[in-house]
Amino acid sequence: MSEKLNIGLDIAGGDFAPGCNLEGASLALAEFGERLHLTLFGPEQQIREGISALGIPDSAYTVVDAPEVIEMGESPIKAFMSKPNSSISLGFKYLKEGKIDGFASAGNTGAMFGGAVVSLGTVVENIRPCLMTYVPKPSGRDGIILDIGASADSKPENLYQFAVLGSTFAEHISHISNPRVGLMNIGEEPEKGNELVKAAYKLMVDTKDFNFIGNVEGHDLFRDKADVFVCNGFTGNIIVKLCESWYHISRKFGFNNEFLERFNFENQGGSPVLGVNGAVVIGHGISNGKAIKNMIGLTMNVVENKLSQRIKEAILRNA
Repeated sequence: MSEKLNIGLDIAGGDFAPGCNLEGASLALAEFGERLHLTLFGPEQQIREGISALGIPDSAYTVVDAPEVIEMGESPIKAFMSKPNSSISLGFKYLKEGKIDGFASAGNTGAMFGGAVVSLGTVVENIRPCLMTYVPKPSGRDGIILDIGASADSKPENLYQFAVLGSTFAEHISHISNPRVGLMNIGEEPEKGNELVKAAYKLMVDTKDFNFIGNVEGHDLFRDKADVFVCNGFTGNIIVKLCESWYHISRKFGFNNEFLERFNFENQGGSPVLGVNGAVVIGHGISNGKAIKNMIGLTMNVVENKLSQRIKEAILRNA
């Protein structure tokens, strides 16, 4: 048997911590146990009491006592820097030192994203990391949209970088050959859109760094026109939260089918931070045990496919 992956999990992060995180850890070990070891960050006594109740064997996990907690409402970077013994700060310390292979948390998104950039650095200089998520399609395929909120404002070159990041993720994690990259806009024509999108289009139109197919519109999101949808974080966050709302309203009115269920964030697990030197996944703050389990699984996938290294290679190859 090959050596197990050592994935760090923030037990203190999220609206329903620590219970849902411990439940997710138990579910992940049940599903991935042959290739997974968990390092659990949080108040040690609380973790050990919860682990004992779930009957998880001692050999399956390691506990790192993290008595401080970065709360959801705190200033992200300020809290990250002022609480070195928090679960998030210690998680990144262990990841940077190579003591764990990847780190996942449903805690404070800003602290996780900022901590990833500050602690790990970016794969190359002058690149802006971003967050992504999957876009289900009726065909059964999954698209990718990015950025979804890491940065509200972007420059044209940032959108170009997001395209490189998304294309690399689609190729190596989603296993899509020569993924098609579309730029989110209000029309297909090159002259349409605001100044940001028009300038980004000019950067992308003749590129050989990725398979750019041109502008795409909102109604293309669930079609098979593109595999990667690029936008700034302001636009992407609105789109994602609209999809989440649509899913919950549909369920409220009794609509349920296989395609609709693919919009359930629990099944996606979380969002990888693309562009940093390490495997980092951020989960939804309202994650339950199933979502935490899938967040751990996604982190394992990012580690196993050496995503950060592949992104770095793709950028340097086309520099």
